[in-house]
Amino acid sequence: MAELATIARPYAEALDQSVSGEQALALIPQLQALAAVAGHPDMRQLADNPKVQSQQVLDVLTGVAKSALDPKVSNLLRTVVENGRLAALPEIASQFNALVKSRSGTSDATIESAFPIDGAQLPQVVAALEKRFGRKLNANVVIDPALIGGIRVVVGDEVLDTSVRARLEKMRLALVA
Repeated sequence: MAELATIARPYAEALDQSVSGEQALALIPQLQALAAVAGHPDMRQLADNPKVQSQQVLDVLTGVAKSALDPKVSNLLRTVVENGRLAALPEIASQFNALVKSRSGTSDATIESAFPIDGAQLPQVVAALEKRFGRKLNANVVIDPALIGGIRVVVGDEVLDTSVRARLEKMRLALVA
């Protein structure tokens, strides 16, 4: 959703500018945990209830966090709740994660394959993809039999589709045209 991304960007950038590299990596799990709680329908219902004060919402969120929150995350959470932007917290966490990883030169990659990729082949595939995309990749392999064969790789907003399904679709479009 473009609206949430637009709302989340300033929060994510502000947090990113306020922390250093190592500290930013430590904040990612805290933000992801809070985002998971904030994304729950019951939590959203509580936050949207006009009878519930923002401090009560903050108390519930920080109470659910199993460990003490970093002061910067706590300040971000307070600002988000007070501004009525709790629904944007999952997107804030996602954008912050992307900002931290882009600064360190790495990206998350989803490799969709029709068949399981052997443990010995995976490093070779990842090395070829790193060369193709020009950055270090944290690969996550997903099995999708609908691809028929080949792989489909998603890195951010870039997609590399060498699957049989994609080739068949191109052939179908060429025949119809």
